[in-house]
This record gives sequence, structure tokens and C-alpha cells, in this order.
Amino acid sequence: MDPQYRCDNENRRRRVEAHATLNGIDYLEVLDRTAEAEGLPRQQVLVVQFLKDLPADGDGDAIGTPRVRIEAVPRAAAANVVWARRASDLDSTLVADPDTGATLTAAQVDHFTADPDADRTLVVLTDGTGDYSTYTLRLVNSPTDDRPPPEIDQRLAAVAFSFKAECPSDFDCAPEDECPPERVVEPEIDYLAKDYASFRRLMLDRMSVVAPDWRDRNQADLQIALVEMLAYVGDHLSYAQDAVATEAYLGTARRRASVRRHARLLDYAMHDGCNARVWVHLDATAGGAVTVPAGTVLRTRGDAPLVFETMHGVAARAAHNAIRLYTWGDTECCLPAGATRATLRDEGGLALAEGDVLIFEEVVSPTTGLPADADRARRHAVRLVRAEPEVDDLDGTALVEVEWHEADALPFALCLSAVLGGTDVEDLSLARGNVVLADQGRTVAAQPLAPPTVPASDRYRPRLRDDGLTFAAPFDADGARDRAAAEALAQDPRAALPEAALDDGDEVWAPRRDLLGSGRFAAEFVAEVDTEGEATLRFGDGVLGKAPAAGSTFTATYRVGNGPAGNVGADAITTVVGVGGVTGARNPMPAVGGTAPERLDAVRQFAPQAFRTQERAVTAADYAEVTERHPGVQKAAATFRWTGSWMTVFVIVDRVGGLPVRSDARFLREIRAHIDRYRLAGYDVEIQDPVYVPLDLALAVCVAPGHIRPDVHRQLLIALGRHERPDGSRGFFHPDRFTFGQPVYLSQIYRAAMAVEGVASVEVQRFQRLDDGAHGEIAAGVLRTAALEIVRLDNDPSRPGNGRIEFDLTRGL
Repeated sequence: MDPQYRCDNENRRRRVEAHATLNGIDYLEVLDRTAEAEGLPRQQVLVVQFLKDLPADGDGDAIGTPRVRIEAVPRAAAANVVWARRASDLDSTLVADPDTGATLTAAQVDHFTADPDADRTLVVLTDGTGDYSTYTLRLVNSPTDDRPPPEIDQRLAAVAFSFKAECPSDFDCAPEDECPPERVVEPEIDYLAKDYASFRRLMLDRMSVVAPDWRDRNQADLQIALVEMLAYVGDHLSYAQDAVATEAYLGTARRRASVRRHARLLDYAMHDGCNARVWVHLDATAGGAVTVPAGTVLRTRGDAPLVFETMHGVAARAAHNAIRLYTWGDTECCLPAGATRATLRDEGGLALAEGDVLIFEEVVSPTTGLPADADRARRHAVRLVRAEPEVDDLDGTALVEVEWHEADALPFALCLSAVLGGTDVEDLSLARGNVVLADQGRTVAAQPLAPPTVPASDRYRPRLRDDGLTFAAPFDADGARDRAAAEALAQDPRAALPEAALDDGDEVWAPRRDLLGSGRFAAEFVAEVDTEGEATLRFGDGVLGKAPAAGSTFTATYRVGNGPAGNVGADAITTVVGVGGVTGARNPMPAVGGTAPERLDAVRQFAPQAFRTQERAVTAADYAEVTERHPGVQKAAATFRWTGSWMTVFVIVDRVGGLPVRSDARFLREIRAHIDRYRLAGYDVEIQDPVYVPLDLALAVCVAPGHIRPDVHRQLLIALGRHERPDGSRGFFHPDRFTFGQPVYLSQIYRAAMAVEGVASVEVQRFQRLDDGAHGEIAAGVLRTAALEIVRLDNDPSRPGNGRIEFDLTRGL
């Protein structure tokens, strides 16, 4: 009989123990590592401890094989009793291994019989190791009678257990069932009624109390009209009372302009969103190069198309529409993940140069051979750092060798050719030229402001006539040619400025985030966008920013289109407007970067902490902290050293993805410029790579029955590898999982390995630094590193010095 209750004090055991004749099960132990030490099969020997001595073998009341049963839940692996006998009655005739038929040795018999409690111990051998399910060992009267034996208490005749008791687990105890507290129903009373709806509801509720017989709720009813009129007046009075006090504090302000100004006083830059950017491929007609200027209009498909505009000019050529990749006569080729160079076939007219952008795209499925089945996720933009003509000496084929930024390395393997239906199929993937960067926004030219004329005696706060003003981060088209293609898509909404310019007939006024740094003659303005998207313009007062002259008339040229609506999907852009020689446009990848305006509650939460951000580096910890603000840095450490004539700050950088530091000249220049903004005068800065600690790891893995060892081996390599998995998760030794001074705990390795399907058990046999020998790491359960060291395990045969891992798989299939 299974227990019906969960009790804190189990008095039943003590009462059975005091009973004259009744006996019962005290606990059950599954022998795992202990069984292996004694030469017994692991997880197949159960030791059942009773409260009292058991009858001897041969006695009619003896608890033996026929009276012991193991029950499993549905779909669990079966495990049956081979034999069961009191420990003090064991002998060498019993079979110790059901598979081989080997019998118990004298040492194994002595192991059980030497126990002082051998007379109250029942040893059970099973024919299987079960799985992670919960099993029940039950004592029955006979194989045909499921009742407990008469000498065994019915409450203590069964015990639940797990064959995997010694396997790693995140939990020690079973969850407790707690009785939920009684829910108290409280009346709902709104003491903060401050608007029309709440005033109306409050008065109607009151009328239901004072006039319960009144049932009419028609809108034309006189009482309803009076209630709504009073609610309307109350709403206006309430707003008039609260407006000034409400907008005076960051925590209560409701207008975006008020919240923005309060946050700016705390050095927090509230943003109004950002438009989306996208790489667009232009399809040019045959002939010479077609110049596509900056600001060319692109449109998406549909009845209400979104408008994008090119951010720089490009010379489109028909030869760049589809560029074939050259495999030097080999077949079944691919560009591997992480590739940064390729060979292109020049079929006439290629004019690629450093700074150009190419898009690699799978156009035919490598499995079906159909263009419709091509994987749309296998598209990637790269910025070229080298484009050199080349010739295949074998057959004279004209080629172009191209190389691109490390930051633009292929994130996936790109299949170039395959064998389909016994035929070699090439050009599964192509390179696209004529690539231009575009961002969302429709230009509105020379639009009068509302009102257009500056008054003589009042503040001038005009509005733009169209809602949805575009905000975009500044973009330098020439400087972008020296940076990776991925960087051109990245935008910081807090650095975004309104895409607008004003003209008063004498000069052009430029937008700014605020006028606190503007001089008295600076023709600058601020655009403040409210919740509904309407933009109000604010000018200077002659001290902070130039004041507009009375009577002058302004026109505005600005762009409309902002936020996440611009994050259109791949192939959404289809049309080029006003450019001859270009037949179409498409965006192989989706647009990114479109950001909604910052929520007011988020500003209230984060703005009070903004002034705590230090904008200078004084101590070593300061230098490390400001270095970590760079998006390409995962962690940094810094130390001071006197180098002869001045103090030098040595900054050790752990890059995202484990990329090199000093060997990447572009990143080195970039990180130096980043730190230079914060460093103290008289301090030199030296950038260094981390000290990597390669690991030497060996695991013995027991594969669960029914699982194939090579499959489990492959999954273990992925789980404990350094790469990112297809689902976006990372392998255990991914470079971004470890940083300076971070130890590696043995329990974490066990947990990662045991999470692999098909792994029954794991034992770490070697856990140490590579080529350094063991220093008690397995016994301590941890491998520690110094303050500036980072563990590394690439398991790359071509780079054995970066760490290795070995697996010894047994059992399974």
C-alpha cells in the first residue's frame, strides 16, 4: 500500500520496531561505485536494510527471491530480480553477473557477511540498471499473492528508489507540498480617482448605494447626463490642479519633453528611437557603370510601402549582379564557417575594390537542387579589405582574390557545389555586388513649419507638419569603408539625431540633442517628440544657442519614418525610384536596428543612476572598466608599471569570441582611441593579450543502453566544445564563458556531459593544465587560474597547444 500522506514525523517506524513480531524496510541502497570496487555489476546490486533481523534461508518465513518484486513506472526500462537473499546467508553459488554467469567470489561474500547488520540486510541482484525513473521494491506474500508477507508491516513493505542515485543532480531533496494560505477577499476602493472615467464610475457606484432602486443606464437619461457632465468638469479641475506639480518631478512627469529634460540634468540621454538600416543589392542592366547617388529612394512591396533611402553612392555594374565563386576545378566544396577570403570568377567587368561590400547568398538548395528550397538564412554581408586580380595558371581563367574583415567572418558554412542525382552541381551559392547601405525614412523637402514665422514677443515653438520624425545615428560613408560591414548596421539610439535641417533664408540650422554646449551664435535647434509622434522644435535664447530673429520664416527639410516598423524582412525591398539602368533592388537580409522610443518608465528607473557613471580613468580598476565599455571587449584587466620615465597602464583585453588582440591592427587602433578619451595625461597605455591556460581533459563515459556510441561522442564534442550551437547556445568551453581568473569546476563539466542524451554516467580521468601534469585538481574538484589567466580548450588537432579533450566511451551500441 502506497503512503497517502506526507508527514513531518514518521512515528510508524518506531512503533514497528517496538512491535514483538512485525518487521519492515528501513532503507534501500543502490551499489554503484562500491559495487565496481568489489567486482560486482554497477547499479544492479540493491542492499535493503530492515528494522529487525530476517529469518534465515530455508526458514518458511524467509524473505527470498519469490517474495521480492521490482516495479517500474510505464515506459521505464525494465529491471527484474535475479536473486534475493539475506546477507548472512550468501554463498559463492550465487550468480554475480547475469550476463556472464560468473558467481560470487569469497571476497565478495565476505564483504556482505562481515557486516554487523548482515542478519537484517537483504541483498538483491537485478538483471538491469534501469533508468532515471523512480522504481519501487515491494515485498509480496508469494508470486501469486500481492499482499505483503504477514510478518512485514503493510506500510513498510515497499520502498521507492532510483538506480541512478550516485549520478549528478542539481537537487538534493524532494519538493515539499505546502498548503497555500487562505485568500482574503478585500473590498476594492479607489481613493485615487483623478480622471473622467474614474470620476464617472465613482459617482455611479455611489448612486447605486444611495438609490438602489434606480436601474436606468441609458445615455439619454438625465441622471447619466449629469454624472458625465460632473465627471468632465472634475477631470479638467483635476488636471489643472496636478499639471504643474506633475511635470516638475521625474517620477511623476507624463510629457516626454519633461521627462527628457529631467533626465538630461542627471546626465542621462533619453532616446526617441532609431530608424532601421539594411544592405540592398541593386540589379544593373548591361553596359557601363550606373551611378546611384546617395538619397536614392527604395520602396518595399505592398499597397502601403515603406520608404528607404541610400546612405551613400555606388557604381552599379551588370557584372556585379551575380558573381560566381571559383573552386579551382574541385567539386563538393564549401566555404567553411569563419572564412575570411574567397576566390571569385571574373567573367568580364569585375571592378571590385577595397571597401566594397559583397553579399554571399545560397541560391540553390544543396540537398534538393531547387532554388525555391535555398536557405534564406545563409546570406551574409562582408566588407572587402583586399581585391586583387589573379589568373589560374592551369587554364587561364581570370579570377579575383578577395579578403574581408575578421569581424565579417562567415557565421556558417556556405555550400558551393554538390553531387545531386549523380551530377556535379555548381554555383549553389553566389556573391552579390552592387551593394549599398540604406536606411528607413522618406525625405520631405522645403516644408513650412507650423507656424512658419517667428513672433516678435513670444517664444517660438513651431511644429513639423508630419509626424514620425526619423532619428538616425551619424554615418560617415568614407570612414565606413575602413570598417567591417557588420559595424555599419550597428546604431546606438542614444547617439541618434533627428534627420532634419531648417532654412531661414540666411543659413541652415542643424539639429542637436540639447543646447547646453551651444554658443550664442550657433544656429542649432532641438526636436522634442511627444508620445503621439509630433515633433516640436526648440531654439536657443541667445546665450545657449542662437535665438531666431523676429519675423524670419523657416522651412524644414526632414525625413519621416522611424522605429521597429522599418525592420522589414528579407526580400521586402523591390523598387528603385528615379535611376535609369537599374532594373530592381532587393535586400537579401532583413533590416535591423529599428528601435522604438524609450519608455518613460524605463527612463524613470535608469536616469537616477546615470550620474554614477565615471567618465575618467584614474585607478587600474577604472581603466579596466572603461575598456569593457567597448562592444568588442568581454572583460579587461589593468595594472600600473613604471617604465623608466613615466607610468604605463598595461591593459589586458579579453575580446568577445576569443579573437586576437595585438595581431589585429584595426582593433588595436580602435581600442587605443577608445581608452584615450578617459586616460589621464602623462600616462601611457599598452594593450596586451591575455595569458591563456590550455586544458588537458579526459572523460570515461558510460553510454546508456540503446544509444549509439559515435552519436553520443559527437554530441559530447558539441556540448564541451568551443563553438556556438545551431540553437544559439554555447559549448561549455566557448571563449565567452570564461574570463580572467575564472576557475573551472569539475562539477560543471560533469553536469554538461550528463546533459547529453545517451550518457548514463561520466568519470573524469584527467583534469589538468596541458603539459603540466596533475596537481590534485580532480581531488579538489576545481582547476584554478591566476588573476590574468584565462582557461582555453579548443580541442583543435591543428592547434594542439590550445587544449585537448579525450573521451573513452563504453557500453551502448
